[in-house]
Amino acid sequence: MEAVTQGETFGLEPLVAGERAKLFPAERFNGLDCLAATFRRHAYAPHQHESYVIGIIEAGCETFRIRGERHYARPSQIAFVNPLETHDGEPYGRGYSYRMTYPEVGLIREVAASLSGRDSVGTPFFPQPLVEDPDGAALFASAHHAIEDGEDLLASEEMLLRFYALCLARHADLSVRPVGAEAGPVARARELFEARYEEDLSLADLARLTGLPRHHLIRAFRQETGLTPHAYLVDVRVRRARERLRRGEMPGDVAAATGFCDQPHLTRAFKARFGVTPGAFRAAHLG
Repeated sequence: MEAVTQGETFGLEPLVAGERAKLFPAERFNGLDCLAATFRRHAYAPHQHESYVIGIIEAGCETFRIRGERHYARPSQIAFVNPLETHDGEPYGRGYSYRMTYPEVGLIREVAASLSGRDSVGTPFFPQPLVEDPDGAALFASAHHAIEDGEDLLASEEMLLRFYALCLARHADLSVRPVGAEAGPVARARELFEARYEEDLSLADLARLTGLPRHHLIRAFRQETGLTPHAYLVDVRVRRARERLRRGEMPGDVAAATGFCDQPHLTRAFKARFGVTPGAFRAAHLG
């Protein structure tokens, strides 16, 4: 059987009223395909992908056959299809909504190598097509929605890498090595955030600077600082915003100057750290 792309599978059976399918790329992952869809009747013919298929059901139930067995996927579970595994899929009951990603083998190997500490890890294998993992499913949903929104690329990049790492650590046959001390590389990453906090930095930028693979950097950064790289960057941006607000600058201008997508993003981050809105903070310092 010839492997097909996810986009090609939609041509096998057109969608009907009440169904939707949105295919979009994850920009920080060389065009990694993401799918958000709702199906009432649409059924996939048996097919294969050269990539992995990893994702979740958001509502309803999908049934699919793989390795000679039928499975029923529901919310709070994670579904896995390994490369070149033949599988199908169709609604069970009234239909389902789901979110999927199609990571290339090289990406999953990259994360597996970071976790194991070995350069050569082969092709990781997920033995169970369906696992119960509410925390992992919630992390995936957050990452997938962030990728679709496209407003905070570092946040979505970090969350998706953390999700794949979680899947490999919990649900694949992989030994995870504790992360060692990386004070020097983490310090360089922190310096970059302090100097260029208003820019749309990526984990790839930090990897080139520090010499650490992307996911290894996430683990090392959290061990050294107690925060992920994205959380640390938001902290820096809020601190710089506070300085500007204290000088009387308007919250909308401050948000744009400190790297936030818009004023509501600044407001949420600021209130989470200082307990008041940027406008209230500014007013208090204007007397």
